[in-house]
Amino acid sequence: MPKFKLEYLWLDGYTPVANLRGKTMVKEFDSFPSLDQLPEWGFDGSSTLQADGSDSDCILKPASVFPDSTRKNGALVMCEVMLPTGEPHPSNTRANIPDDPDAWFGFEQEYFLYEDGRPLGFPKHGYPAPQGGYYTGVGFSNVGDVARQIVEEHLDICLDAGINHEGINAEVAKGQWEFQIFGKGSASAADQVWVARYILARVCESYGVDVEYHC
Repeated sequence: MPKFKLEYLWLDGYTPVANLRGKTMVKEFDSFPSLDQLPEWGFDGSSTLQADGSDSDCILKPASVFPDSTRKNGALVMCEVMLPTGEPHPSNTRANIPDDPDAWFGFEQEYFLYEDGRPLGFPKHGYPAPQGGYYTGVGFSNVGDVARQIVEEHLDICLDAGINHEGINAEVAKGQWEFQIFGKGSASAADQVWVARYILARVCESYGVDVEYHC
């Protein structure tokens, strides 16, 4: 029976925008696990602004699962954070969103790639050339080389995971990119966006680059 690497993902208690967190469970399954086969798992909420140090137990409840082609027998498990009582944690906004499984939601996720505290491709002093050539740009002077590698690698991993990407493109500013996701059901669509964000962060680690979502 193969051992699967299950990366449990959740949103922490930071505001105004939560951060993604993740840790790996190794567990045996006959084949790729379904959602109902995945167990709940605990974590220390005092390190994620989700609990006090004197009573820090929080629970991860699997909400969706995606294949992870970057690991042998890998899976990405998007989770909700629960209290030990079984109630949703106050930071668990997913538990309270209205969900219509037949409604389609389209998201455009813009982001900057950052290196050494500045957008990727910005000169060390001053600013790049004005906007104009960057949006849907082609060529090293407009988009560089590393950024293209990152966005293409990110797209392939997301498609392997079954995330419904509709497209990617370079955006208006130097170092700015975008991907589009079209998902059915508000919870499912949101899960796909957050898992795509996680995959992007993981890809960027190997390039020494960070992701900045502020405009």
